[in-house]
Amino acid sequence: MNRHACGTIAAAIVFVLASAALSSAQWLTYRDPRIPRTGDGRPNLSAPAPRAADGKPDLSGMWGLDAGASLFYIAGGLKPNEIQPAAFEALRRRSTVPDTEDQPGCHPEGPRFNHFVALSSKIVQTPTLIVVLAENLTYRQIFLDGRPLPEVSNPSWMGYSVGHWEGDTLVVETIGYKDMTSLDLAGSPHSEGLRLVERYRRTDFGHLEIEETLSDPALYSRPIAVTVTGTLVPDTDLLEYVCAENEKDHREHHLVGTGAEELKSVTPVTLPANVLAQYVGSYDFRWPEQPTVPSIWQVTMNNEMLFLAGGALVPLSETQFMWGSGQRVRFVKDAQGRVSHFVFAAVEGDLIGKRLR
Repeated sequence: MNRHACGTIAAAIVFVLASAALSSAQWLTYRDPRIPRTGDGRPNLSAPAPRAADGKPDLSGMWGLDAGASLFYIAGGLKPNEIQPAAFEALRRRSTVPDTEDQPGCHPEGPRFNHFVALSSKIVQTPTLIVVLAENLTYRQIFLDGRPLPEVSNPSWMGYSVGHWEGDTLVVETIGYKDMTSLDLAGSPHSEGLRLVERYRRTDFGHLEIEETLSDPALYSRPIAVTVTGTLVPDTDLLEYVCAENEKDHREHHLVGTGAEELKSVTPVTLPANVLAQYVGSYDFRWPEQPTVPSIWQVTMNNEMLFLAGGALVPLSETQFMWGSGQRVRFVKDAQGRVSHFVFAAVEGDLIGKRLR
């Protein structure tokens, strides 16, 4: 049984989610003897970070990666005048074309690879090469053998990456991406001149930090900074997932709606600022495929408008909102009238973000 299925949730597009069906015959519940454990046998994710034979931190492992709000809209920290008109036009076009245009997981992710938490990534480290493998059969090579970045005449889906160590931090530079991929789920574009610099730190056995700097002067007038956190997914391994395997929606033309059309069918309402303010806060959201990997989503308010993970929330009622280009989000209150969580629907059922503060 394949544990993955395609699903739709939106900040402006369709993307792939996965569903789990574990089988010990596929090493998905194998107890790894290399993992330190607590007295009750659970993985000790706060144990010291392991080191490779050459003394460098060993980044190897199965990781669930989370870029927080940047997964949905990476340019949220930029001012409008720092985003070139061509980037805005690409976002507008991608929000009004059929959802079949861009399906993460159906082709290599490009620079969005480190953000896509629904599919685990496996890092394999050697002294001269690091390979990153994904369940959708995407792979990435990071060369540590001293070679320079190439003169790129043939851009690729995953770009060309070289790395070096600065103490316990791995610094990786990547260039040469095709411009056919996006930086986030909203569809933020990039040019073939994009340069990505990453700084990897394994802070302890179970946690990884990646600081990313994306520079693309053709579309963004200053670099974009993103922090990605990684949580080790122990005692399991990759199980391949192919988006088009037994897929019928595209061939039978089911995926023909657009977010823009959905917005035309609803009637927004106006809510006072004190009503909107009650939803502002931090919410702990976890993908069903990675329930141990926390993703903290922020609801913010600016100029009497609400935003979830950088995407505007258009009020439809006091508790229901349209998010991005068509996803409906509902806030739920407890018996005391306090906001407890938000809900949106996907193929797996209702997905929930629990309020932290």
